[in-house]
Amino acid sequence: MLSGCGYDIPSPQQRETNAEKLVSHKNFKKKIFHTDKFDIFSYTTDLQNCKKVDVYIEGDGLSWITSNIISTNPTPINPIGLKLALQDKSRCVVYLARPYQYIKYTKGDSKYWTGYRFSKEVINSYNEILNSLKSTYNLSSFNLYGYSGGGAIATLITAFRDDVNLLTTYAGNLNTDYWCKLHYLTPLSHSLNPADFVNQLEKQNQLHYIGEKDTNIDKGVFFSYYKKFKDKSHIKYKILKGCTHTYGWDNPTQFQ
Repeated sequence: MLSGCGYDIPSPQQRETNAEKLVSHKNFKKKIFHTDKFDIFSYTTDLQNCKKVDVYIEGDGLSWITSNIISTNPTPINPIGLKLALQDKSRCVVYLARPYQYIKYTKGDSKYWTGYRFSKEVINSYNEILNSLKSTYNLSSFNLYGYSGGGAIATLITAFRDDVNLLTTYAGNLNTDYWCKLHYLTPLSHSLNPADFVNQLEKQNQLHYIGEKDTNIDKGVFFSYYKKFKDKSHIKYKILKGCTHTYGWDNPTQFQ
């Protein structure tokens, strides 16, 4: 535990053990996807004979210890994206972590879980993975799901593809410029902003869940994205009562 500086934080190994416990009763297997830029940790079901796959993308994880101390390892303490994937009743499911999460590097490049977290090279790595899955298993399409910053990733991936049936986000960071201004943060100048890609997403079926009590990514983030669309007929959203940014998302009845 990282308690020497007054912070009681589980080690990366403890966080990985937590994830292993979560999947232990499910038919998920660990896999590392090797892309040109990153190794991406994942859990997958058996994708043989699948035509469509549900892909879940994790949130930003432990990016920062405090507002001015960057984490040395972004592996999530509470992997909500993984918990959402484990609720999925489909037999064709892939969970994707973010760069450097669960990966046993001696030292990761922290810019990829801070200012570059939604950079083009990050988005390209996920598209490499989807292209590999598509060719390996002869898939026809994907449903993409993303929690928090993973929602931004899923949205940006979708903007560059034509094989996504449904884009779903949970507390998704859909307008990073608005979000940075909301929290008086330095703009993510090296990252792509989902709200800049509304033209590419105009005809995309979308479903967005917003936590009623989420003060991190509040409803204003979603509506600042939503209002940019001329044609809103393909976008649905639901505000979940009682949900904060980290509480309430492991209750599947919320999404019915």
